[in-house]
Amino acid sequence: MAARSGSEFLGRLAAARVHVEIQGETLTGGVADHPAFRNVVRSYAELYDMQHDPAYRDILTYPSPATGEPVATAFLTPRTPEDLAQRRQASKLWADRSLGMLGRTGDYLNSALMALASAQDWFGQADAQYGENIRRYYEKVREEDLLCTHTLIPPQANRAVSGSQQAGGALMAHIVREDDNGIVIRGARMLATIGPFADELLVFPSTVLRNTPEDKQYSFACAVPNDATGLRYLAREPLDYGRPRHDHPLGSRFEESDAVVIFDDVHVPYERCFVLGDPELCNGFYTHTSAVVHMTHQVVTRTTAKTEYILGLLSLLTQAIGIEQFPHVQADVAEVITTLETLRALLRAAEADAAPNEFGVLTPAWAPLNTARNLYPRLYQRFPEILRKLGASGLMATPTEADVTGPAAADIETYLQSATLGGAERVRLFRLVWDTCISAFSGRQALYEYYFFGDPVRMAGPYVASYDREPYQAAVRAFGSTRRLPAFERQRVLRSIAQHITSRKEEFARTLAQEAGKPLKAARTEVERAIFTFNVAAEETTRIPGEYLSLDWQQFTSGRWGIVRRFPLGPIAGITPFNFPLNLVAHKVAPAIASGSSTALITFSATLTASSG
Repeated sequence: MAARSGSEFLGRLAAARVHVEIQGETLTGGVADHPAFRNVVRSYAELYDMQHDPAYRDILTYPSPATGEPVATAFLTPRTPEDLAQRRQASKLWADRSLGMLGRTGDYLNSALMALASAQDWFGQADAQYGENIRRYYEKVREEDLLCTHTLIPPQANRAVSGSQQAGGALMAHIVREDDNGIVIRGARMLATIGPFADELLVFPSTVLRNTPEDKQYSFACAVPNDATGLRYLAREPLDYGRPRHDHPLGSRFEESDAVVIFDDVHVPYERCFVLGDPELCNGFYTHTSAVVHMTHQVVTRTTAKTEYILGLLSLLTQAIGIEQFPHVQADVAEVITTLETLRALLRAAEADAAPNEFGVLTPAWAPLNTARNLYPRLYQRFPEILRKLGASGLMATPTEADVTGPAAADIETYLQSATLGGAERVRLFRLVWDTCISAFSGRQALYEYYFFGDPVRMAGPYVASYDREPYQAAVRAFGSTRRLPAFERQRVLRSIAQHITSRKEEFARTLAQEAGKPLKAARTEVERAIFTFNVAAEETTRIPGEYLSLDWQQFTSGRWGIVRRFPLGPIAGITPFNFPLNLVAHKVAPAIASGSSTALITFSATLTASSG
């Protein structure tokens, strides 16, 4: 089977016998038509139909390496910048379809499986079979276009202790025994979004394990068919109340169920196991394979789409009620614009600085994506707040579709009109704003975004620890020395740099031609310009100290002189693009040295690597 259509997705779901407990009802099938799931399931089906739409299929699919048939782009192993761009474009198409509200579309975990399978050798450290297992499983999901959910964390029984210590270790899903064919899992995990209507459950590690003998039974990664014997979902109350789309425009389309997963002695064959009894491999599961990077690449693409929706909605709201001219309103709109452009810039930076990982997969730069995933959980919380503030009491004057089309229609048209909309259209807009910032659906969205990658407070620790701050500390430390250098010393340093480049002119030129794609003639010209820049800066060191000014232009200052002195104020941050990677560096570094300032230089990482010494 190649990339699925919506009907194929629904057909497979209809045949599944997934065990779901919801609102006192036990389901062992029929999920696709149950009121809690039927609308969101059909929204997912629309995404699969897009894979066959001539307008989208060239972006959403690529030829399978195994069969040549079209398969979903989220499975594409990126080797080139064009591959990365296609992956992003495919995720963006799906995210735009749901206004960014669907957080567990297939491309999220498909991206993880792609990265994990590419790291087959890493899994083989413990046993080569595990590497084979993850590769074959990835190929199965790719060729059958399966929809996966995953579960990561233990139930919240007592957060003062680790999951393995709760209720004597019995609550958290763990391996209770092994047999000749596989493992048996007992316990529970949270929180499987879309679990009731997925095809497969990925039981992946999340909680950091201590690598003790007691942790081995909790140290595993495997995949389970969603209707496996002994597997059941305890779903939360649905937020799709079966109301018309006019009344609940988002909740009636995009209400993804969240569920606790209960493993009642679920047997998992060994061929579906990827890690067993190895806490160290579990702790490195996402980072050492680059899975977290590719997953975050998809997430930032989705949150960009979501922020675009918020900006469009906010703009329609402010225009409809005639408030956009007020400065405080413009400040709120500017906040959303700033968030959007920040996400776009971070996404672009991640792709621009992409590099092959140890497994040969072109992987986006982690620092920009890590920044985005630490920022957005907090930034998104402001969006519902801004919408509530600007919508104000109008968000409580929101009749239903039955009112708009019923006896109250004339009153609605007369009394609920806005500056730019008639009464019925204004009500439709305000229902959408309401479902984005006030409804139960919107509350779940805010909570979901806040904890998407975990507790933002706890995420800050690894973020700070992983960020290389030494160059900036060094620049500050160096400033104490550079600011005291006399002019003749600064001049000597600059002359020395110019001479060093001169002695290696041809090497610099050929490196520029090779890495920046410049004609050799243009590269040689750039080298000459860089030499000239350092020499000019060397001359300027003798002019920087200051000047004497005669003050005799007034009688009471006759015979007096003014002395102007210049002092370096602090380290300089130099940011240079890709197009002139040598000369533009010279334009930042040379004046800084001439003035006695230290420099923290941020360059385009893909150029001049060979000459960095």
